[in-house]
Amino acid sequence: MDTRNIRYFLAVYEHLHFTRAAEQLGISQPTLSQQIRALEAEVGIPLFDRIGKKVVVTEAGKMLKHYGTKMLQAEMDIQTAATELRSGSQGEIRLAALPSDLDFRLVPLFVRFKTKYPDTRLQVISTIFAYEEVLGHKVDLGIGLQGPADDRLTRIPLCSEPYGLLVRAGSKLAGRKRITLADLRSHPLVMYPKGYVGRDLVDETCRRQGFELTTAMETDSAVSLLQLVSAGIGAAVQPVGLIGQNGGAYPDIVAVPLSGEVPVRHLELTYYTDRFLTGAQRELIRWLTDFFAPMRPLP
Repeated sequence: MDTRNIRYFLAVYEHLHFTRAAEQLGISQPTLSQQIRALEAEVGIPLFDRIGKKVVVTEAGKMLKHYGTKMLQAEMDIQTAATELRSGSQGEIRLAALPSDLDFRLVPLFVRFKTKYPDTRLQVISTIFAYEEVLGHKVDLGIGLQGPADDRLTRIPLCSEPYGLLVRAGSKLAGRKRITLADLRSHPLVMYPKGYVGRDLVDETCRRQGFELTTAMETDSAVSLLQLVSAGIGAAVQPVGLIGQNGGAYPDIVAVPLSGEVPVRHLELTYYTDRFLTGAQRELIRWLTDFFAPMRPLP
C-alpha cells in the first residue's frame, strides 16, 4: 500500500471534501478522486460514502485512519533514524506544553538545552491539548495534565502541584494565612474560560463541595491572568509554583495557601510507546524529568 495514497486519504478524511483536500495536496480534484478509488479497490471496500455533495467516512475509512496514521509515523521514524545515523545530527523535537508552564517555567530550560545542543531543531507549541497532539502524531512529546489510561502511550509522571490563591500584595486577602475555596464566593476572581483544564479542575473541586465560583473577568492567556491579578482586577486560583518560578516578574503578587479540599494538578510527559526517539528527544526527556524532580514526591 502506497503511503502517498494514505496521505491523500487522510486529507479527504480531515476535510470531508474532495476539492478542499485536493487544494491542500496541490493536485487536481479528479486526480485525487482517482487515487481514492484505487485505494478503495485495493482495500476491497468503500472508504467514503458520497451522498450528493456530502462525504461521509465509512467504518472501513475509520479503520484505515487508525492504521494509515501509524504507517506514516513508521515511515517518518525510519527516515529520522536513518538521518541521525548517517549525519550524526541531533535531529528534531516537536513538543506540546501547557501555556502556563511554557510562559512561566520552561523557557529557561529550553534556552539551556538549545545552547548545549545547537544542532537540534526545537519546536514548542503552547496548547491545552497536549495529550491529543501526541495521539494525533502532531508532536513527539507532550506535557499536560494526567490523562486517561492509554496503552499506546508511555506516560512519565512529572509532578503534582496543589493550587493556591494569587492576590495583589496589600489587598484584603493578601493578609490571610489560609483561605478556603468557599471563602472566595464573595470575592472577584479572574480565571481561564470554562473548558480549559485548569479552570475545569477548580470548578470540579468546587462542585464536589456544593458551590460554584463566579468570575469578574476571564482570559485564555496565562500572562494576562497574572497581569489582571497584579492590577487588582481580581484574585486567581492557580498552582503556586508558577509564580514562585517566575523570577520575580510579579513582585506585587503573593500566594495564599488554600485549606480544605484543594485542587491538585498532576503533570505528566507522554509520547507514543512504539515510535523511534532520536538522541535529542531522549535527552530532552531526561532534562524535563530532572527539571520537575524537586516538585516531587508524587502521591
